[in-house]
Parts: sequence; C-alpha cells; structure tokens
Amino acid sequence: MYRSGSGDQPRYEPIHTETGGSTVSEGVVTDSGGNSRPTLGVADGVEIEDAVQIRLPADSAYLSVLRTATAGLAARLDFTLDEIEDLRIAVDEACAMLLPHAIVGANLTCRFHLDPDTLEVTVTIPTTDSALPERDTFSWTVLSALAGEVDTGFDDERQVWIRLRKRRGTAGPA
Repeated sequence: MYRSGSGDQPRYEPIHTETGGSTVSEGVVTDSGGNSRPTLGVADGVEIEDAVQIRLPADSAYLSVLRTATAGLAARLDFTLDEIEDLRIAVDEACAMLLPHAIVGANLTCRFHLDPDTLEVTVTIPTTDSALPERDTFSWTVLSALAGEVDTGFDDERQVWIRLRKRRGTAGPA
C-alpha cells in the first residue's frame, strides 16, 4: 500500500505479508514530493527497515533452510564472505542450543531484522522448561565470537529465544 507523505522527512510505513509459515515485512518510503516506493534495502541514501520471519518444524533437518536464508540476507547487506559464514555458523549453533529443549511437534521461529549495516537474528522455540541457555559454555563463547552481540531470554508462553546481532565490518570480541 502506498501513501503520500507530508513534511520534509521521508516516511516509512510497514507492510506485512503472510503466506504459509513465512512472514515478510517490507516498507514504503514516501518523500516530501508525495512520491512513494516499496523499500527493499537502502535506496537513494534513505535508511529503511526490513524484516523476514521463517517458521519451521523444530527439527535439525530443517536448519539448512535457516543457514541459506541467513547467507542470502547477509549478502544483501554487503557482508563479507567471512562475515556471512560466521553468521551461518552462529545461527546453526543457536538452533542447536535450543532444539534439545523444544516441545515435541513445536515450530522454531527465526526472525531476521535488517538495518543498513546490521543483521539481527532472533531464534525462538517453545520449550518444556523455559530454561535459558547457559552463558558460561563453549557454545555461548562461539556464538559471541561469531555474531558479535548475543542475548537470550524467555516470554510468558515458555518460549526461549536467542538473539544474535552482527554489524557489517566488525569482528566479534577478541
């Protein structure tokens, strides 16, 4: 949906599309002249927001889909090949930490939030015990080294999440 804007600042409007198990969020930027266009990245120097959500069965057999999506979205943001590979491994490791605690038959949800120089990936899964991943493990150290910023938490529905945030052109902690 396109709407004309008013004022001097471009205006961003989210558009959400749901098909099957995937949700794609795009936006519309409207400039002061009333010209609007869908946003698919950085266009004409205007920063926009993109988000993609993928819902899959909580089974390691489906993790290749998330690794591929991670690589494609990171490439879209002009991450280097090394940064893309680091993110692929980090997403795989985050899922591996959560899957053993998943409720049988549950779905794993992965949300990708794209900014011009940052990819944020949040993996969420309903668990049997709402136990958070331990931060003093080798797996957590690997996540932190590969993704840069890592956090975890849970919600009221006993869903545990791990959030990875990688900035383009920055190495993880030394």
